[in-house]
Amino acid sequence: MAEGRGCAMVVLCLPLVASQCEVAWATTYVVGDDNGWTFNVAGWENGKNFNAGDVLVFNYPHGAHNAVVVSKEGYDGCNTTPSDAKVYTSGNDQVTLVKGFNNFICSYSGHCDSGM
Repeated sequence: MAEGRGCAMVVLCLPLVASQCEVAWATTYVVGDDNGWTFNVAGWENGKNFNAGDVLVFNYPHGAHNAVVVSKEGYDGCNTTPSDAKVYTSGNDQVTLVKGFNNFICSYSGHCDSGM
């Protein structure tokens, strides 16, 4: 009888081990590297290979900027499209990338046009 419980214990542990392995493969990137999320941040991503599950960290002084998840149209036009876009405002925002394109802007007046 004890043998059966031991076997069940192994089966219950396997999903936990598998889920932790997925997390270990994710990479965390600080947007803007040492400069953080600020003006003229474009280009910091060069040479990096992003994958779904990776985490972007947006560091900036609280209240000075925000990070808004937008569509390609929102990114190209520097506007919050869709209108219910997710807005991060903590100054230490962590966003997990999803499969496909991930676009971010700062929606404060003039900031997106200045490279954010």
